[in-house]
Amino acid sequence: MTTIPAEKLDKLVARWQAVQGSLASGADQDTYVQLSREFAELDPIVATINALREAQAERDGLQEIIDDRGSDQAMKDLAWEEIGGLDDKLEQLEHQLKVQLLPKDEADEKSAILEVRAGTGGEEAALFAGDLFRMYQRYADRHGWKVNILSASESATGGYKEIIANITGKGVFARMKYESGVHRVQRVPETEAQGRIHTSAATVAVLPEAEDVDIKIDEKDLRIDVFRASGPGGQSVNTTDSAVRITHIPSGLVVSQQDEKSQHKNRAKAMKVLRARLYDLEREKLDAERAQDRRSQIGTGDRSQRIRTYNFPQGRVTDHRIGLTTHQLPYVLEGEPALDEIIDALITEAQTSQLSAMEQGA
Repeated sequence: MTTIPAEKLDKLVARWQAVQGSLASGADQDTYVQLSREFAELDPIVATINALREAQAERDGLQEIIDDRGSDQAMKDLAWEEIGGLDDKLEQLEHQLKVQLLPKDEADEKSAILEVRAGTGGEEAALFAGDLFRMYQRYADRHGWKVNILSASESATGGYKEIIANITGKGVFARMKYESGVHRVQRVPETEAQGRIHTSAATVAVLPEAEDVDIKIDEKDLRIDVFRASGPGGQSVNTTDSAVRITHIPSGLVVSQQDEKSQHKNRAKAMKVLRARLYDLEREKLDAERAQDRRSQIGTGDRSQRIRTYNFPQGRVTDHRIGLTTHQLPYVLEGEPALDEIIDALITEAQTSQLSAMEQGA
C-alpha cells in the first residue's frame, strides 16, 4: 500500500475534477488562465494517482488468489510471479508521485538573468567566461529559449570580463539555476609557449527574472546618474549622456548600463537587472529562514563555492556537488545533451534530498 494518505490523494483528484468542470463551464479570461495553469499542474499528478491505484487493485486481486485455499498451486505460483513485477511498479509510481508532490519553487517557470564574470586567471579567465556564455547560448537554442544580451565588457583577446543576458522561455530558471557558482577550467592557454596547464575560473549567477508583481521598487529609493558612455581605453562612444547608473539606496545595489545609444533603453535594461537582483536577495533571505528545514544546498544559488571543473587535457567535466564526472567535455561546451545529463543528475539529487528531508521531518 502507498504511504501517502488516501485522503490527500482524494482531495487532489477532487480538485482536478472541480477545475476541469470550471474550465468546461466557461470563465473570464483571467480566471481561465489561472485555472488552465492549475489544471496543467494537477493533470500529470492525477494520472500517476490513477496508475498507482490501478496497480494496487491488481495486486490486491492477485493476493486474494494466493490467500484463497481453493486456488490451485499453478495459479498461486503465477500470481506470486506477477506480484513481484507489480511491487516494483508500485514502488516506482509512488516515488514518481512523491516527486510530483514536492513543494514547487515558484520561480522555476520564470525566465532568467544570466551573469557570467571572469574570475582569477586574467585573460585566460575572460576567454573561459566567453566559452561558458557561448555554451549557454547553444544550450538555450536547443531548448527553444531566446537569449538577449543586456550588457557586455569584452577583454582584449575576445573573451568577456563580464556579460549579462536575459534568457526567456518556459522553465528556464528550473534548469539554469543549477549553473550558479564558480566554474574552474584547467587547460593550456594559447599564449603559453611551454605548454603548461593553467587553472582559471569564472563565476556564473542565474537569477529568476522578476516582474513588477514580484518586486515593487519605489522611485524614491533610486538614485539615477547619467553619464557619457565610453569604449575601451576611455574612448568616447557617443556624444550624449546616454549611459545610466542606477543605485538602489536601501540595498546598496548598483547597476550600470551603456550598451544602447538611447538613455531610455539603457535605463530599461538596468531596471530589468536591478529587479532580478533584488528578487534574488528576497529569495536568499527566505532560503536562509528555511535553512533549518532543508537538507540539500544544491540549487540554492550559493555562488561562493566551486561547483564544476572543466579539464581539457583529460577531456572531462566534474561536478563537485554530486561527484559526477563525464568525459564528454567538447559536447558539454557545445550545450548538447551531455550538459542536460549533468543538470538532470543535479535535479534528481535535489529531489532525493528534499524527499529525505520531508520523510525525516514527517
